[in-house]
Amino acid sequence: MAHIDPHTTHYSVAIVGGGQAGLSLSYYLQQQGIDHLVLEKNQLVHSWRSQRWDSFCLVTPNWQCNLPGWSYAGDDPHGFMVKEEINTWLEGFVAHVDAPALEGVVVHKVARSGDGKPFSIQTSQGTFTADQVVVASGGYHKPIVPRLAERLPASITQMHSAEYRNPQSLPEGAVLVVGCGQSGSQIAEDLHLAGRKVFLATGNAPRCARFYRGKDVVDWLADMDYYNMAVTQHPLREGVRDNTNHYVTGRDGGRDIDLRRFALEGMELYGLLTDLQADELRFEPNLQANLDHADGIYNGINASIDKYIAAHGIDAPPGGPYMPVWQPAAERSTLDLAASGITSVVWCIGFSPDFAWVDTPVFNGRGEPVHVRGVTQQAGLYFLGLPWLHTWGSGRFSGVARDALYLAEQIANRAGVTVGAEETELLLS
Repeated sequence: MAHIDPHTTHYSVAIVGGGQAGLSLSYYLQQQGIDHLVLEKNQLVHSWRSQRWDSFCLVTPNWQCNLPGWSYAGDDPHGFMVKEEINTWLEGFVAHVDAPALEGVVVHKVARSGDGKPFSIQTSQGTFTADQVVVASGGYHKPIVPRLAERLPASITQMHSAEYRNPQSLPEGAVLVVGCGQSGSQIAEDLHLAGRKVFLATGNAPRCARFYRGKDVVDWLADMDYYNMAVTQHPLREGVRDNTNHYVTGRDGGRDIDLRRFALEGMELYGLLTDLQADELRFEPNLQANLDHADGIYNGINASIDKYIAAHGIDAPPGGPYMPVWQPAAERSTLDLAASGITSVVWCIGFSPDFAWVDTPVFNGRGEPVHVRGVTQQAGLYFLGLPWLHTWGSGRFSGVARDALYLAEQIANRAGVTVGAEETELLLS
């Protein structure tokens, strides 16, 4: 990391968060000669090392890994890096950026005493001030575990998906996985492939195909310019930020995740987990609806690809809708814990944001920052790295660079720094 003068407490810009978003912005601020400080409560790019299970891999192809000055350069652009490869690539990015960063520093409060005055940043290593502040801590802060968990027997091991590492780390016996988004479906598969008995409580998560009509679906969507669609152009507008990610996997070269096929192979599927009464788990009788919803999204995406292929006269292998390989014989709304043999539960129902430490009036009634492409109404305060901050890729390796460059321009303009022609051209692309 770049040398930091321990006596300096004021910076033009303070960046809170040292993940790919904060480091991407640091890269562009360094290019423009704007002094800044990155504050990271753990280690840089910490979450990729500490909150991923052993068999974790990317669900988007490697060619989409495109951080500032640090694109994927391996020999498998259409493959999917596994955890160790991702962290090696990110370590290279950390060295490449060489950000002026302080690790192990917790930010307790960001506030401003009045218009035109610098922001005060209270941290575990004292107070800093900055003319402008960028919150780049992401949107996944607090693991969600329902209060229902408190009522499960003490003999049952419980963990959040962020803590799960491998099947061997769980006690012998059956496992209840709650949630079927990207983490839940992949962890359920990980346990299933290891021969564990899995009970999966589903939700309304959508799914998509891995490959369709001769190409990865991500490649088709890129051709269709989906990844350049701004949130303001999306049919759901800002509502798309609430959507659960489609479940699919890059494991073993990439494939679909089909919960119906898992059921054929012995996985027990249920609807939404709602309650625990005595020793009996209760579920909504909506498994069929959840499976049909996921398949409807799957077929809808493929149908849009069919239209694109037809409209452009592209020579591609034939396609067609997915046909269910399994149907639930009946809805089951209860499960006896003791009889099931469940000895552990993995909660895979996501994270909630926690911006309580940002003491500025920029949030809506749900505690979410109100912004336009990361720029808030509080002059000099920005957000970066949030899902759908601007496009689908805003919180991912594929789109955060564009967002960081845009904010670097906003910061430079406010600071009276002229952005070069090359940077301006990139911003408009």
